[in-house]
Amino acid sequence: MTDDIDQILIGALMEDSRRSLKALAQISGLSSPSVAERLRRLEERGVLKSYTVEIDPKCFGYQLQAIVRVRPLPGQLQEVERQIMSIPEFTECDKVTGEDCFIARLHVRSMEQLDTLLDRLNTLAETNTAIVKKTPVKRRLPPMA
Repeated sequence: MTDDIDQILIGALMEDSRRSLKALAQISGLSSPSVAERLRRLEERGVLKSYTVEIDPKCFGYQLQAIVRVRPLPGQLQEVERQIMSIPEFTECDKVTGEDCFIARLHVRSMEQLDTLLDRLNTLAETNTAIVKKTPVKRRLPPMA
């Protein structure tokens, strides 16, 4: 689906999505117009979905990060999903197989805020929460080759 040059470009963008076409051309050995064309094709094929920025939630007062496993009570699956989607402090959520239906990540300013947010799910689901101490492996791509 991708060749070596595509993978070089993707890797460079993963390191810094603000790299200019000129910088990507230098890294890949292509001309700037060739890089632009390759990126356009990668976007059209859905390989490149977005260019993004990463922020540190602590700069906005979110001192705690938690992973929450959520097991909806019978008949509450859709309502639990709606509630999770409506709480902006939930920054990621996966619907999974197994006893828990959702594994979610949220950022909060305090333990009190965590309790308040989880109380909104209390009548709909059972939750199990772990506070994140450290992230030794940040979100990354699996090997492309």
